Amino acid sequence: MCAKQLEFKGYALTDPSNWTDFKITAFKPKNFEPEDVEIAITHCGVCGSDVHTLTQGWGEIKVPLVAGHEIVGKVVRIGDKVTEFKPGDRVGVGAQIGSCLSCRACKMDCENYCPKAIDTYNSKYPDGVITQGGYATAIRAHERYVFPIPDEIESRHAATMMCAGLTVYSPLRTYGTGPGKKVGIMGIGGLGHYAIMWAKAMGAEVYAFTNQREKVDDCKQMGADHVIDMNEKEFWKPLAGALDLIVSTMDTFEEGMPFSSYLTMLYVHGKFISCGLPDTNNPMPPLHGFDLAGNGCLVGGSHVGSKKEIIEMLELARSKDIRPWIEELPMKDVAKALRGVKDNKVHYRYVLTQDLDGRA
Repeated sequence: MCAKQLEFKGYALTDPSNWTDFKITAFKPKNFEPEDVEIAITHCGVCGSDVHTLTQGWGEIKVPLVAGHEIVGKVVRIGDKVTEFKPGDRVGVGAQIGSCLSCRACKMDCENYCPKAIDTYNSKYPDGVITQGGYATAIRAHERYVFPIPDEIESRHAATMMCAGLTVYSPLRTYGTGPGKKVGIMGIGGLGHYAIMWAKAMGAEVYAFTNQREKVDDCKQMGADHVIDMNEKEFWKPLAGALDLIVSTMDTFEEGMPFSSYLTMLYVHGKFISCGLPDTNNPMPPLHGFDLAGNGCLVGGSHVGSKKEIIEMLELARSKDIRPWIEELPMKDVAKALRGVKDNKVHYRYVLTQDLDGRA
């Protein structure tokens, strides 16, 4: 049991027409159940998903809404059936907070693809309680969606691994990144900078693609073996058939983007995996059957990651001493951080540190 009772409150958006105006608001947490873990939040990363949600680029939101799904904190209470955690443990929570736990996907460590998946915020539990995120004092979650943080990883570094890190680790792991593989990373932001570091740590030859020349040196410091300037005309031609995998983190698709030309960089049966999710009114560029036939390439997507994958990822970070490039701000500066993400000014991920008193 907890030594103190937590008050659940956070920086909430209450007026959807003003997406960076936050008010400290109390909210109802998940109804506490025997397999639940209650966590006092110390850190929360700021994700592009937060911007897409709060601006309603992905659809209507439920207000008041506390966003944030790159959460780290300490366990203060556990249910009677919890087996993995105890009060005082340092843990994380990511972009998914629930699933049915009984379908084929859930039983095969693919719970991130459960048809009844529940997002950490702006979603709803089966009993009708609205999910609220990590710009807050505390959160409750089923232990399946709570992750142990190795002692060697600082909380401020672990936070952004809960979504940004996991979202790109999952496809890198799924599609065989390792020695002898050539892997391209498109879009070097919060997700992309993790993808470079993971791919390099996994032993691949890494190609970083960016249209921001000021990021070239950063990419090299992160471990990229090659940095490709996407502003160069027909930059893809020298790399025809060279890459085994391209992981794209781009979350906007500009009109006239030569998507089919990107696919020519893939080797036979190479894969282009999109991790970025643009606003609903910004679809991917069209493809023709001929665009896929020449090299038999495959185009696919990826959705966050599983608990099995995040534990593997955290061990990789621990063993290789991988640390994200972050900027820390107090949680009260959430609006400043969100604007920085939207304006592409973050270098490369914001982490908010707790400044609310969570005692009831």
